[in-house]
Amino acid sequence: MCAPGIGSPCTVPLGEHVDLTLETRDVDGRTIVAVGGEIDVYTAPKLRDKITELVAAGTYDLVIDMEAVEFLDSTGLGVLVGGLKKVRAHDGSLHLICNQDRLLKIFRITGLAKVFVIHETAEAALA
Repeated sequence: MCAPGIGSPCTVPLGEHVDLTLETRDVDGRTIVAVGGEIDVYTAPKLRDKITELVAAGTYDLVIDMEAVEFLDSTGLGVLVGGLKKVRAHDGSLHLICNQDRLLKIFRITGLAKVFVIHETAEAALA
């Protein structure tokens, strides 16, 4: 147990690492990437690689479904911004599905809510 004010460092055990799940499906000419788990420094490269793979295959209209995302850090935000740049280079689009207040707050605080088109549901994103 850690005692405040004592000079020795305190080690806090980290919880089990939560992996990132990615599932893609095509709907009406758009590709939806359903993301689950945590998008952080450890898992963000997996999402970046998926977006890169889709763009390399000629898929330029992406919808990232973040309804099952439990955590998002700055690395994850960077991957999303990088993905947006990749699809825009091909006159494509990258929309987000996000209805979790804690994640939406991150987009608002960083100013990225003005950069991304964010929808509450898949139906709204595909409309």
